[in-house]
Amino acid sequence: MSDLVLNLRAIKGRAYPRAVGGLREPSWMFFDIFLPLLGIAAFIYYYRSLGAPEVYEGYVVIGGAMTAYWLNVLWSMATQFYWEKETGNLELYMMAPMSKMSVLAGMALGGMFLTSVRAISTIVLGIFIFDVRMSFSSPWLLVLAFLLTLLALYGLGMLFSSLYMLWGRGAWHLSNLMQEPIYLVSGFYFPVRELGFYVGIAASIIPMTLGLDSMRQLLFGDEANGLLPVWAELAVLTMLAVAFITAARYALRYMEFLGKREGRLVLRWQ
Repeated sequence: MSDLVLNLRAIKGRAYPRAVGGLREPSWMFFDIFLPLLGIAAFIYYYRSLGAPEVYEGYVVIGGAMTAYWLNVLWSMATQFYWEKETGNLELYMMAPMSKMSVLAGMALGGMFLTSVRAISTIVLGIFIFDVRMSFSSPWLLVLAFLLTLLALYGLGMLFSSLYMLWGRGAWHLSNLMQEPIYLVSGFYFPVRELGFYVGIAASIIPMTLGLDSMRQLLFGDEANGLLPVWAELAVLTMLAVAFITAARYALRYMEFLGKREGRLVLRWQ
């Protein structure tokens, strides 16, 4: 079997349980789809009580949908190898002949599919329930912005996964630390430019910042109060995607070497 076929089968095999797992228990679909709407509703009614422009309700719906991807990257990508080590599965991955990057790619593809069910449902229900109006004047550019955002975001998750593998319990605390603050600095529920231009530029190291900003500009036009022109944000997202995935490849090799040398890839006396 060629290396290409082997790695493609590894990607399919790792993506399969995530894609199927989301449909395994119907009650989970209810919680994944309807419970996030409660938080979105709170922000929308808050903006309405203040008399904010209607476009802010669109910001909340898009931001609320994209939180699913950020949570998936933190808890199902970044911490995954740490959990695999805790359950004793990591040594099986290390002994298998395929590239470990194919395992991460499968995790990312399965996670994207699973999370998209929740995100798309949130947007559709948000449009109908709260009568949010969006303009789909540039659909292909919008799709490109969305795909580049996911590519850069999951590339970051792959890099974190490599680093978390050896950080042990620190990985849990780091994910907790990055969850809520990123909601603020990436502008999940408001235009990130409101934080100031330089703060927004600094927050752009997190792909969600420019991804949200570019998609809002394409959906709401000049009312989105964008941080940078759309073409510039797409260019930066492309560079972030290449940089994170390349860094993840080298970090995974280094951490694998370091883990084998210091004996930290498996749990002792398990």
